[in-house]
Amino acid sequence: MRDDQLLRYSRHILLDEWGVEGQERVAQSHALIIGAGGLGSPAALYLASAGVGRMSLVDHDRVDVTNLQRQIAHTQTRVGQLKVESLRTAMIDINPEANISTHALKADAQLLHTLVAQADVVLDCTDNFETRHAINLACVVHGKPLVSGAALRLDGQLAVYHTQHAHSPCYACVFPPTQNFEETRCATMGVLAPLVGVIGSLQAAEALKILSGMGSSVIGQLMLFNAQHMEWQTLQTHRQAECPVCSSLRPTTPAQARL
Repeated sequence: MRDDQLLRYSRHILLDEWGVEGQERVAQSHALIIGAGGLGSPAALYLASAGVGRMSLVDHDRVDVTNLQRQIAHTQTRVGQLKVESLRTAMIDINPEANISTHALKADAQLLHTLVAQADVVLDCTDNFETRHAINLACVVHGKPLVSGAALRLDGQLAVYHTQHAHSPCYACVFPPTQNFEETRCATMGVLAPLVGVIGSLQAAEALKILSGMGSSVIGQLMLFNAQHMEWQTLQTHRQAECPVCSSLRPTTPAQARL
């Protein structure tokens, strides 16, 4: 590690739980961020500032003036640009050495199959159940940790799913694809701007803990946050024996189960 890198990342290196070894692991890692909006903005900015070696951004949308209330990576001058390119610009402004690939495409099954296989951690910063389930399936198939976030109105949630851990459910165990959830969007329901910052920042924190070797502390939990009352609630989540996604793709050997 160069002297200028030791200086740039010194506040992380000073952490006993992180150290030089953790920073080197982060520098050699690859994070996939799906969604370049309210959650993806803070998550990506923090990963870039922390020195993650490679980052891939996926989002097919363009910056709209209504995004600027909460999607802090985007600016008035970049309205109309592809969100992945606008976010990449903001990340490079923070860390010019950041290695960022952009995919201005909808996150469909084929794209996810390719990109998830290459990543060390996946951040789901999307806003609809169909895409979340597609991301979850790819993460289960390839055995990759999934850091999931969501925010709407005054409520947010955070979870980490990694079925290579014996006690971890997948997203479909908690939110079954066969169950009918009401699909709501902030375009019709609204969302408190700092709420997406809170959840997106926590997604970055969990991703960095995984990449640095510290490990996630919330696997097997669904964390719920209410911004109006500043209250956290933690629910214990469990694998479902009949889960249509992960039940047939779980670790089969003791060595795998201990990961």
